[in-house]
Amino acid sequence: MTALTRPLNRRAALALSGAFVLSGCGGLLGLGEATRPLDAYELRVPGDIGQASRSVARSLVIETPESTGALATDRILIRPTPLQAAYLPRARWIDEAPAMVRGLMVRAFEDTNALRHVGRRALPGGMSDFTLVTDLTDFQAELRADDTVQVRVRLTARLVRDDDGQVLATRTFQALAPAASDDVLEIAEAFNSAMADVLRDLTPWALGRIGVRLTPGA
Repeated sequence: MTALTRPLNRRAALALSGAFVLSGCGGLLGLGEATRPLDAYELRVPGDIGQASRSVARSLVIETPESTGALATDRILIRPTPLQAAYLPRARWIDEAPAMVRGLMVRAFEDTNALRHVGRRALPGGMSDFTLVTDLTDFQAELRADDTVQVRVRLTARLVRDDDGQVLATRTFQALAPAASDDVLEIAEAFNSAMADVLRDLTPWALGRIGVRLTPGA
C-alpha cells in the first residue's frame, strides 16, 4: 500500500485531500487520480471475546449505528486538526463505516454462542427480546502534533428491552490505537486494534445485562 505523502506542510495537504473528497471535485487531483480504483479494507472480529457456557433462548437485534455525515461513508476519515475532516487518498472501507461496524457487532455476538438469535432484524413472524442501539461518534484517524497518527473509536450503546421499550443500560466505549506509521495499511491495522478493544468491552457488557456471562477467551 502507498504511504501518505509527506510534503513540508502535511496537514495542509491532508486538508486539501479532504476538500477534494468532500466537494466531489476532480480538479484538485486530476481526472486520472479521481478515477483510479480505491484500495478496499475491512476489519476483523477478535477471537478472544469469550464464549458462553450455554445458549439462552433470547434474541438480539443490532441496529445500524447513528453517525454524523463525515462518518456515513465508505471513505476512511482522518482529522488533520480537531476541526478538519479529510479522507485518506486511494483508500476506502468495504462498506459505509456504520454498516461495517454493525456487521462487526453482529459477528462478535454470534461468535459467543450466547443467544438463540443475533441479527439485523427479528426472526420472521416474531419480535426480538432486545435491541442494541448505538451512536458512532468517533471512527477516525487523527494526526497528532508530532505528526504521528492515532485512531480513535467511540461508540455509545443503549440496550433496549423490546416488549416495553425500557432502556436497560447505557454506556460509552472508547479506544485509541497508535498507527505504526502513516502507511494506509498500518492505519487500517490501528483501526482494527481500536475496534477490537471496543468489541471486547461492548459484547460482554451487553450480554451481562441480558443475563449471560462469558468465559474469557484465549
